[in-house]
Amino acid sequence: MEFRKAFDTIPEQFDRYRPRYSAELFADLIAYAGIGPGRAVLELGPGTGQATDPILETGCDYCAIELGEHLYEMMRRKYGRYPNFSIVNDDFITHDFGGRRFDVIYSAATIQWIPEAVAFSKTFDLLKPGGTLAMMLTVSDYRASNEALWQRIQKVYDAYFKPETRYTHGSFRYAAAQDYGYVDFEKREYRGKRVFTADEYVAFCGTHCDHIVIPEPCRSLFFSGLREAVLEAGNRIVFDDTYVLYLARKPLAE
Repeated sequence: MEFRKAFDTIPEQFDRYRPRYSAELFADLIAYAGIGPGRAVLELGPGTGQATDPILETGCDYCAIELGEHLYEMMRRKYGRYPNFSIVNDDFITHDFGGRRFDVIYSAATIQWIPEAVAFSKTFDLLKPGGTLAMMLTVSDYRASNEALWQRIQKVYDAYFKPETRYTHGSFRYAAAQDYGYVDFEKREYRGKRVFTADEYVAFCGTHCDHIVIPEPCRSLFFSGLREAVLEAGNRIVFDDTYVLYLARKPLAE
């Protein structure tokens, strides 16, 4: 299974357990990019709307492009009532947007699935002069809150984490936007926290693309091992989250 399509197999679980982003991040993005009525905004791969509500609710002309058929259908069910909402079920890499151009293009943990040259050159072409490219992701740490639990979980990974295909993404160079014509590149960070029970943690781990493809019998042993580790730690695991926002602009004049 292609990793970027794995999420489409678990839309309900994905919707419930994938992390959202901080209100402060969205407030900064909306102010920075001037998002509101009359502004055309494109979201790349919205999933089930983890980063959609605050942007859509500004009254902007919101459009999304989503690869997964089931994720696309959930987005339509959740947001189809909004008159300023539209979504396309297609692959951003190959989709023809015609003459449509946007004031803002943003991605929440999605753009890294697109080859760098396509991601930056195509978004650059789709933006109006002066338009904003925003890229956000979550970096999580549960080691600092409980070292013993972290060590126990690593043993479970060592023993049973054997996906059929190894995840090799993660080297996407966000700062490379500057190599494709973008200016005013900057990075901002925000803080958050999530607390899971053992069952919630297992469900969250089951939304990771490379965890979805673990074959049996390792799959059952892996997830039961994670569950037992958190149960023995008091049925509680704490994630200290850092929400990262990268911003860049297309120059007003080339």
